[in-house]
Amino acid sequence: MIFDFEPGDKVINPSNKDWGIGQIQSIIKGKITVNFENVGKKVINADNIELKKINDTN
Repeated sequence: MIFDFEPGDKVINPSNKDWGIGQIQSIIKGKITVNFENVGKKVINADNIELKKINDTN
């Protein structure tokens, strides 16, 4: 399992776009903690949910 994420990266969950933009808080043993703008903090199992990194150029 290879992650291309670091704390601070902005991501979306393509399966739940209504969660909004999330910011990665931590990555520990395949669990990614993300603070989403519309639903708050979620712990994502990287084996089950694919996150997409977004560019924050604004």
